[in-house]
Amino acid sequence: MHPNDLLTKHFRLAPPQIRALKKLGILTVRDLLYHFPARYDQAGADSNIVGLVAGESVTIFGTISKLDTRKSWKRRIPVGEAVITDSSGSVKVMWFHQPYLAKKFAEGMFVKAVGVVSGKTGKPYLANPHVEPADRTEAGLFKPAAATNKEPGTFFAVYPESRGVTSLWFRHAFDKLYAANILDSVDDPIPADIVKRYNLPDIQSALLYIHKPDDLRHAEAARKRFAFEEIFAIQVARARERQENDSLASFPIRDGAALAEKFLSTIPFPPTGAQKRAVTSILSDFEKKHPMARLLEGDVGSGKTLVAAATAYAVVNSRPPQRESGTLQVAYMAPTEILAQQHFQSFIEYFSHLPINIALMTGSGCKKFPSKVKRGEATDISRAQLLKWVESGEIAMLVGTHALIQKSVKFQHLALCIVDEQHRFGTKQRRELAHKGDAAPHFLSMTATPIPRTLALTLYGDLDISVLDELPPGRAKITTKIVKPAERASAYEAVRGELEKGRQAFVICPRIEEPDPAKINALQAKSAKAEAKRLQKDVFPEYTVGLLHGAMRPGEKDEGMADFVAGRIHVLVATSVVEVGVNVPNATIILIEGAERFGLAQLHQLRGRVMRSSHPPQCFLVPETKGEMSLKRLKALEQSSDGFKLAEADLENRGAGDLFGRKQWGVSDLGMEALKNVKLIQAARTEAQSLVEHDPSLVNYPALAERVASAGAELHSE
Repeated sequence: MHPNDLLTKHFRLAPPQIRALKKLGILTVRDLLYHFPARYDQAGADSNIVGLVAGESVTIFGTISKLDTRKSWKRRIPVGEAVITDSSGSVKVMWFHQPYLAKKFAEGMFVKAVGVVSGKTGKPYLANPHVEPADRTEAGLFKPAAATNKEPGTFFAVYPESRGVTSLWFRHAFDKLYAANILDSVDDPIPADIVKRYNLPDIQSALLYIHKPDDLRHAEAARKRFAFEEIFAIQVARARERQENDSLASFPIRDGAALAEKFLSTIPFPPTGAQKRAVTSILSDFEKKHPMARLLEGDVGSGKTLVAAATAYAVVNSRPPQRESGTLQVAYMAPTEILAQQHFQSFIEYFSHLPINIALMTGSGCKKFPSKVKRGEATDISRAQLLKWVESGEIAMLVGTHALIQKSVKFQHLALCIVDEQHRFGTKQRRELAHKGDAAPHFLSMTATPIPRTLALTLYGDLDISVLDELPPGRAKITTKIVKPAERASAYEAVRGELEKGRQAFVICPRIEEPDPAKINALQAKSAKAEAKRLQKDVFPEYTVGLLHGAMRPGEKDEGMADFVAGRIHVLVATSVVEVGVNVPNATIILIEGAERFGLAQLHQLRGRVMRSSHPPQCFLVPETKGEMSLKRLKALEQSSDGFKLAEADLENRGAGDLFGRKQWGVSDLGMEALKNVKLIQAARTEAQSLVEHDPSLVNYPALAERVASAGAELHSE
């Protein structure tokens, strides 16, 4: 058996199990080994059913019967039920949201159940216990009195599950792997000297500790080791990318400072100190022999576009090497068509006085400014013509979406790539854009997503970072208020007040469709589709209510957003798809349903949709639950408008897996949890940089090279 073997080679798996494992990202033996427990339960002392007390952790043995599935009467939750009976009495077992577990057992089967006793005194039951077939010789009631186990038993792992593969299946699978001596075939990706330096368990010990701990301290040591391993692998990948970038030739731009200063003198308001510092750092990078690689982080409305324009101005006013005419080129890639169109208009306003051509390329069409026919306007042109002009160098600045990375798009002298909200593209697409031309262009990534410092150091270790931590003067401060569901009418009146002034509103819902009662996360969650219909019919019949959500086709989304920008829609009901920064200055109020379902950073992004207005913006948060922790988080949003502080608070209080998660960033929940440990991040970064400096190709570390490739694949699929 080898870690890279497919599971189907060693396990007899039914099609539903194969699908379930694939859903969990488990295809190979190595994937299975790296599927870590979510928590550990400890078997309590063997207990007689007659003496069960609410709140106690217990282990009971008995025969299982009355197996059934149903939906709860009040909340329509799917429930699996059974009764376990021993010589002293019976107790009910209930599996909420996991009714299929009741189908695993046969009437009269002897089982062991481990869990916490719930219910009132005299009416105990076990909610979501771990139940598995047992041998009668295991039960304390069937052993000699002297052998009865009255002390807490061993720990057993509880895994993230999918229908068809339970924690019990995983534990049996690991028994099989360990019996086949799989650990002898696993090489440690962390070099031995680093393992020793930080007193980490080696890979064999760690895999044993994490799946079959006899002491929770061992399990915790293993979790820390695997967190370090993941962060270290990412840092090695990023260090190699930085080294590769530094080995490339670029377009040095010598007079950038004077050009940027000239541009900034033409705008009607002074730049903030943070904007000036960011421009200075970028222009300093432009002078180096290798291409710039920089991330510009700025809160909503902090003026990232102005920084991009000032630096782009320096590029389009610079000559290509050994050329007496022509200009260096800039490519600006936005995540959506409507954002690309808005940035195209912004750059026209900034650069209309220059004798340069600016173009827009999206999936739905191409434009060029200035028009040869209509002075001061853009004109539609064919894609074929635009491609010719880009390749010949006649287009100085090209704005677009994913269309820019197609092979047919060729530049003559691409000197600067600007990518807005890079994580929405993925590193692979960014690289495809950066390798268009004869020399490597400077690269500027911009994001309005507040990223905690440790996450930025980990994911963007190949980039230098500039932060815009000041807002331009004159921005109206947003008022944020938590509204109880019963007080929703008062929020509607505030929305109506803004609509009567000719302004517009957002209503955000956590779901697209009506909730499926079989799924816990769907319960009580408002759906955008149903809410749009209700608001149009019952609340704002005299206004136009629109709908926007992620399941719509791109063209439909762009059309809906364009109607809102143009004022044809007064209230836009949407999911978090509007999180990315479309500029609608006339939108002044946002109401967020199910607010506790979003992370603080995401809520801050959502309320940023109304923070571009010159009118006082308002945000109403309507939570669906009354949980103390949820309200505490939302109150932090009520009290602060600093996105970076909120992101750090959310990382600390809510958990990085909830805040960002593997889906957006390509980092496991275990790795995300490690981001709270600044020392661990810094240690991994230091070790990665040192190792790559001495062995950039990882020739001496084949196991690490394989782990880095795996980490890179997940990060590139962002």
